[in-house]
Amino acid sequence: MSPAKMKPYASFMEWKADQSQENQKRIAALSKLVDEVAPEFTPGVKWGQGCWTLDGTPKVYMHAEPDHVQFGFYEGSSLEDPDRFLVGSGKYVRHVKVYAPEDVPREALVAFIQQVQ
Repeated sequence: MSPAKMKPYASFMEWKADQSQENQKRIAALSKLVDEVAPEFTPGVKWGQGCWTLDGTPKVYMHAEPDHVQFGFYEGSSLEDPDRFLVGSGKYVRHVKVYAPEDVPREALVAFIQQVQ
């Protein structure tokens, strides 16, 4: 069986527009947070997912699931996370699952974004 092909997107906005209305709300809240904390990050799409880069290096990503958005960090395994907000078992990547815009763990995400700046 061959691996599924990732859908190509020309921009972050095109990727966002292709998500469910509920996920678009989650994505908007998380995008606003990234824009406030790290305005030097550039939104885009990598590996079929929304992401932000700094000088071409991927830093933060979003992956949309039917009932939530994963807001993650490519260097997540190396981030200080004393309250254990980040989940994932990959060698590097870690994420937070966001089910509702009002449930965003703002302080923790700000700290993580600042660590990858």
